[in-house]
Amino acid sequence: MANTAQARKRARQSENNRVRNSGQRSKLRTFIKKVIAAVESGDVEQAKTAYATVVPVIDSAVNKGILHKNKAARNKSRLNARVRSMA
Repeated sequence: MANTAQARKRARQSENNRVRNSGQRSKLRTFIKKVIAAVESGDVEQAKTAYATVVPVIDSAVNKGILHKNKAARNKSRLNARVRSMA
């Protein structure tokens, strides 16, 4: 339990950040799943469109501190490899 006013404020801020970050993380995962679903369905155009949509979302997550830059690069690389393997 937070004993000082400063600690209570940090606890409030942490909770707000946690809620915000969980929403952003959920959005990120949803977009990644859309690319994977498009690849598995075999629709090349839809997969390319979904990949083009997910790249800015991944980059945004890096800027917001939700994803590490190396993990983002790895995700983009693997998704792109899946999309390219279809063509």
